[in-house]
Amino acid sequence: MLNFVSNEIIRKADLYTIENQGISSTQLMERAAHAFVKRFINLVGKTSKITIFCGKGNNGGDGLAIARLLHEKAYETISVYIVNAFEKESKDFTINKERLQNLKIPISKINHPNDFPTDLDVVIDAVLGSGFKGVLNPFFSEIFRKINQNSSYIVSVDVPSGLNIDQPELEFYEGIQAHFTISFQRPKLFFMFPESILFTKKFDFVDIGLDENYLQSFASQHFYIEEKAIVDRLKLKKSFSHKGTFGHLLLLAGSPKTMGAALLCAKSALFSGAGLVSACLEKEYFSVMNVFLPEIMCIEIEDLEKTTDHNYQAIATGPGLGKDVEAQKKLEWVLNNPYPTVFDADALNLIAEKNLLQKIPQKSIITPHLKEFDRLFGKHHNWQSRLKTAQQKAAELQCVIVLKNQYTFICDTDQNVYVNSTGNPSMAQGGMGDVLTGCVAAFLAQGYPPLDAALLACYVHGKAGDLLHLRYETTPASLIAEQISKTIKDLYAQKR
Repeated sequence: MLNFVSNEIIRKADLYTIENQGISSTQLMERAAHAFVKRFINLVGKTSKITIFCGKGNNGGDGLAIARLLHEKAYETISVYIVNAFEKESKDFTINKERLQNLKIPISKINHPNDFPTDLDVVIDAVLGSGFKGVLNPFFSEIFRKINQNSSYIVSVDVPSGLNIDQPELEFYEGIQAHFTISFQRPKLFFMFPESILFTKKFDFVDIGLDENYLQSFASQHFYIEEKAIVDRLKLKKSFSHKGTFGHLLLLAGSPKTMGAALLCAKSALFSGAGLVSACLEKEYFSVMNVFLPEIMCIEIEDLEKTTDHNYQAIATGPGLGKDVEAQKKLEWVLNNPYPTVFDADALNLIAEKNLLQKIPQKSIITPHLKEFDRLFGKHHNWQSRLKTAQQKAAELQCVIVLKNQYTFICDTDQNVYVNSTGNPSMAQGGMGDVLTGCVAAFLAQGYPPLDAALLACYVHGKAGDLLHLRYETTPASLIAEQISKTIKDLYAQKR
């Protein structure tokens, strides 16, 4: 997994890489420009008119190197504007400016907002880099306002100009509003929060060859999940395994108006590898479950209450459960029978309403979305404070909190945060959380520790959605449930 690090550490990694790899800062800048251009080419065609706005620091030096490399890649209509707000140029900016002198790329200076060009199409923003702190002066604010208003598509280099990435200003931001940002070496933690859409609609990050061993040596509580970490956690299935090997999962979900949630959760659990799945339902819905999923066994809550001789490896409760007396009875049974459990949806709403938070068994997994989270832990005004609360409560309750988001945050009992890197907006439909719950619970039933179960499930759930998005603009939850098994198979193929 990649540790999220501050900009100060990235700058230290620059210096360490330069010293230990025997390269110059200009050569490292050239690497960064090559990596940027490779990603940029996938975004913007060669027929586009490209305007590059550069400051006089190293971010501007990146922009000048990018202009030269795009010219070499046969981008024909390129122009460069130097935002002339500072007298001093960085060394690497000057070197790259001199390299442009022999190319037929027009370079102009903007000394005043009136010097701003009027015929923009695609813009590359390389004015202020990740080292920007403080408040924009009126000159920059006006230039950035003009870029935002007159560009059809803006791609920022590393970070949108004017954004203090370590302490972003949400209320009075006057910087670049990028359509896409290509960051260097690491994603920016702030880009994982929904508020980041104010600054960049989308982002990616590219490897520029910084020393990874050095970067990974820095302690962090925030980690970006890479596929290799998921593959490493998967347990190979051994010969002579049988249904008992992969665990018996008990599902308490569904109500007359929301039986579909129970069906989706059960389907997901099957395709995620649980050996046996039993669904606790009212008797009149047994036939519905048996027709939809004949593999599922059905029981009534009375059957659970009659005996203490149960043989379940995990429980999932909440999807479509409702909040009536019958639902409360089921939740009470779960809270009094502390198997490894996933709490979701109405189970969380009941826990919030009845003030049962402290009764959640340790080592449980709770999977709230934004509103469910705030019902449990109080109103929050931004995602940064919400994540901080999730870290604290995961430690306090000694459970894993899966705070659902496009980039879902998985918080462990040591206040570490793992940011899921898969998933996309095509998955924004009802039932998606029910499928995730079934997937998490299936991994729990198979004997994975709670944290691993959450990490694996979030990743394969999102990855399934990413694969389906290659074919579908909108992806129903039922298709995700079926795709999960194929996704896990592909991950296993990397392990063998």
